[in-house]
Amino acid sequence: MRILDMGCGVGFWTVELAMRGLGNLEAADLTQKALEITKRRLEAYGVEAILAQQNIEELKYESKSFDHVNCQGVVHHTPDTEKALSEIARILKPGGTATVSVYYRNIILELWPWIRCLAWPLAKLGVGLKGRGREKILLTKDIDDIVRLYDGFENPVGKSYNREQFTALLEPNFEIKEIYFHFFPARALPFKIPRWLHRWLDKKIPFMIYASLRKA
Repeated sequence: MRILDMGCGVGFWTVELAMRGLGNLEAADLTQKALEITKRRLEAYGVEAILAQQNIEELKYESKSFDHVNCQGVVHHTPDTEKALSEIARILKPGGTATVSVYYRNIILELWPWIRCLAWPLAKLGVGLKGRGREKILLTKDIDDIVRLYDGFENPVGKSYNREQFTALLEPNFEIKEIYFHFFPARALPFKIPRWLHRWLDKKIPFMIYASLRKA
């Protein structure tokens, strides 16, 4: 089975997949820096993967060459998200599978134009993210700018989707097996919260939407 971790970033998922004994594993990212970090991470955990520099909108892999593609938090940072998804479908074998996630436009983001006035006192209390130019993330007006800044000021594109929008993006190329939600950024809070509360927020106010897919 040939597996691709597309948009591997710092190699978190690459290592997780490798540690589960999945052979013939490959990882790709747009930047050489990400690949260097992934390489060091793989070495630290004593696992292996083939690394390649790739643009998800113009993949150099042959069509129908992978059994599974893992793509977490990547396509919402691409200028042409539809093209990126079509490229994932192109390189999958018939019946191949994929797992894709994007930022979820949850109730907080939907209501942001009306509730962002609350951000000013929260920002003063220390709510926000440290480093990578994210300190003033709660002061931004644009919804997509929030998700862009979450991954760092240098990130050029950020998008978020509700369930209907995400489904519409996927349906031209994939059979959707499952949609599920996850991730509340507790580290943005200026204080530590109990695990039970984090789990509740993760369930009730998730910031990521995931899809398990099969090539149509």
